[in-house]
Amino acid sequence: MQELRLNPAYYRPEHLDFRESVRRFVAREITPYVSAWDEAGSFPRALYRRAADVGLLGLGFPEEYGGVAGTDAFHRLLASVELAQCGSGGVVASLMSHTIGAPPLVALGSAELKARVLPPLLRGERIAALAITEPSGGSDVGALRTRAVRDGDHFVVDGEKTFITSGMRADHITVAVRTGPQDDGARGVSLLLVDGDAAGLSRTPLPKMGWWASDTAHLRFDRCRVPATHLLGAPGAGFRTIMQNFNAERFGMAAGALGFSWVCYQEALGWARERRTFGGRLADHQVVRHRLVDMLARIEATRAMLEETAWRLDHAPGNDADLVASICMLKNTAARTMQFCADAAVQTLGGMGFVRGAHAERIYREVKVNMIGGGAEEILKDLAARQLGL
Repeated sequence: MQELRLNPAYYRPEHLDFRESVRRFVAREITPYVSAWDEAGSFPRALYRRAADVGLLGLGFPEEYGGVAGTDAFHRLLASVELAQCGSGGVVASLMSHTIGAPPLVALGSAELKARVLPPLLRGERIAALAITEPSGGSDVGALRTRAVRDGDHFVVDGEKTFITSGMRADHITVAVRTGPQDDGARGVSLLLVDGDAAGLSRTPLPKMGWWASDTAHLRFDRCRVPATHLLGAPGAGFRTIMQNFNAERFGMAAGALGFSWVCYQEALGWARERRTFGGRLADHQVVRHRLVDMLARIEATRAMLEETAWRLDHAPGNDADLVASICMLKNTAARTMQFCADAAVQTLGGMGFVRGAHAERIYREVKVNMIGGGAEEILKDLAARQLGL
């Protein structure tokens, strides 16, 4: 099998050692089981502990709470690409949901809250989720309606969240709430850490086109009481942190999309070399070879853009407008590459690409969530344009 080409200028030996450890973990602990987990609509909680043992869950988190020291954007890039080799976006999304649920706690949480919550999360003993999207709106965070009203030592939360990854099983949920007047817009948005067993929190599973192995939930807060000490930062400090969190989420989704694109290419290439039609291999037909080259060209272009963005993440300020625009364009480009490669792979596999069990079939169903989740294409194009002053 071919190896996804990397630009050697960006990687140190420890990066490649880490990639190999993740690759072995995925091949041993995930890939053999993804079809069964997809049909079951879930995967064992024990997988979180095993992922923690190889350093996956601690990437990017402070060492004092169990994070992995000395990691950078290239470690996160490689982790996302290698996890995608299992061919199941649902497993990856829920296994790594703490990477969007826990960073606001790191950024804004009290020392006591971080010391209590983060270590078991990073050991794989507990699960975190992020709840931003509401039924009335998705990417328009400044217009959210879920409200938290101070009542003594607690906040009373009322509202709904939807499309929440790991929402059914999460032990801790970072929730975007409105603590100021509705007409305050973004200035009135705060973040609360809600424990999964909080009274007044109810959860309903959502059936989906793809990501079957990921539990996705609709959350309802009905006078849900949350300790005031679970407020992350000052009232009204949530919007800026949510936007910064989106940058990391979009980068991770782009890296995952590259990984899934590579899976599609590899599956199509293997089939084209083995399948015989009209007296020769599929790969002997010019139209098939050209399709494979088109897949590889898009993968190479996306990979180069991803690596350059990773370098900038490690060397440029997090609020740099040009970097934010680049991340938006990267996420859209990677999702389009994934869409093209999934379609091309299914077309190459023919009937086998339409049968459950093929990686391309599953990835084809999961393309759209990569084009919508973390910020829909249209939203990201407009955000990029504003950041660039167009």
